[in-house]
Amino acid sequence: MHVVFVTLLPAWAQGSGNGRPLQAENITLAVGSRAVLPCRSPRALWTQDRLRDRQRVVHWDVIRNTPKYRVERLLDMSPGARPRLYDSANKGRLSIPASAFKDGNFSLVITNVAQSDRGAYTCNLHHHYCQNQQSVRIQLNVTKSALKQKRYWDGEKTVLVALLGSSLALPCVNRHPLWRDGLQEDQQQVVHWDFQPPGVRPDRAERLVDLYASGERRDYGPLAARNKLSVADDAFRLGDFSLSISDLRPLDRGLYSCHLHHHYCGLHERRVFRLTVVPWLAAEPTAASEASPNDRPEPRIKDVDSPHVVNVILPEHRSSHAVQHVGYFLAAFLLLAFVGVAILALTRRRKKRGLAYHLRGYDERSVSYEGERSPDCAELKSRDPEPSGSDYKNNLLKERDMSKDCNKDFDGKLWK
Repeated sequence: MHVVFVTLLPAWAQGSGNGRPLQAENITLAVGSRAVLPCRSPRALWTQDRLRDRQRVVHWDVIRNTPKYRVERLLDMSPGARPRLYDSANKGRLSIPASAFKDGNFSLVITNVAQSDRGAYTCNLHHHYCQNQQSVRIQLNVTKSALKQKRYWDGEKTVLVALLGSSLALPCVNRHPLWRDGLQEDQQQVVHWDFQPPGVRPDRAERLVDLYASGERRDYGPLAARNKLSVADDAFRLGDFSLSISDLRPLDRGLYSCHLHHHYCGLHERRVFRLTVVPWLAAEPTAASEASPNDRPEPRIKDVDSPHVVNVILPEHRSSHAVQHVGYFLAAFLLLAFVGVAILALTRRRKKRGLAYHLRGYDERSVSYEGERSPDCAELKSRDPEPSGSDYKNNLLKERDMSKDCNKDFDGKLWK
């Protein structure tokens, strides 16, 4: 007797916070085994930064139009270092505040402005670690008249008109934390694992472990569950944040997600795994064990074949999803058609009942109208003028005779 277990593992996990589905890697292991969910990132971004002072740099460039257009690098500067000048003639004339990477003020100070300083200046802020860049453009013009000094915006960049021989600062201020010191970058890099049991919504997922580049680790859940989980101590040095789960049990099946966050750089990555736990397969006896003289086979009354369990993984395809959606559409269409036919039949039936009721009411009203015509005779006869000289007794006799005649006429009409 062969028993086959078929496990359907969809190729897509449940959707994320932004509405897009996440691709999940399917892993099937036996009960009691050890699972390793890989979460590796070779990028230096997710490893501990040993040279973070060299990851941030600011440099000033200028585009001159005399005698022809050319780009010239003026200076650059990194945290904890002095500005580096590319032309010795600018020594003592060009500088950047020493506290630039503390207060975010990277303005270029020019003393003794000359006609050769005219041009388009660019302040470039680079963060190689976070792969971020920002630029600020300023146009500098030189004049000999103090009345012509001004500063305005031409629609694309700031234009400064400086007096010849004066000193000025080309502004480049950015106080965003990305460009400043004083932050613990080790606390900004964090990796955490989440677990989502079957039937549980993504926002109800359980937090398993948090890892920080500083070496701090936070475990969640009961102690028994913590002892089953492990992550390498040098995860941030190697960029390997794989989660190891020992002694697998059916309760361990579900979705596991590895999140890599860099709050300082504003970056995020995610990896999802679907873990399925199946029973152990019956081990087949080896030839060596059968040939062992110490093994005495026990007498068997009846040969019974042990069930063989085969785990078959059938990934879902997009075509099956399309057929399923078409079936849903046809079922909904048939249901709407049935409801429409039922409403039409009820409407016609109600119209027929209303017409019959209208005709019956018309007949009843006609009969009632014919029966109401007879009393007019008594009313008309009772209103006939009487002679003024008749006495009271004669009047009573005349009224009695008139009523008899009226009753006879009424009876005759009814018989007709």
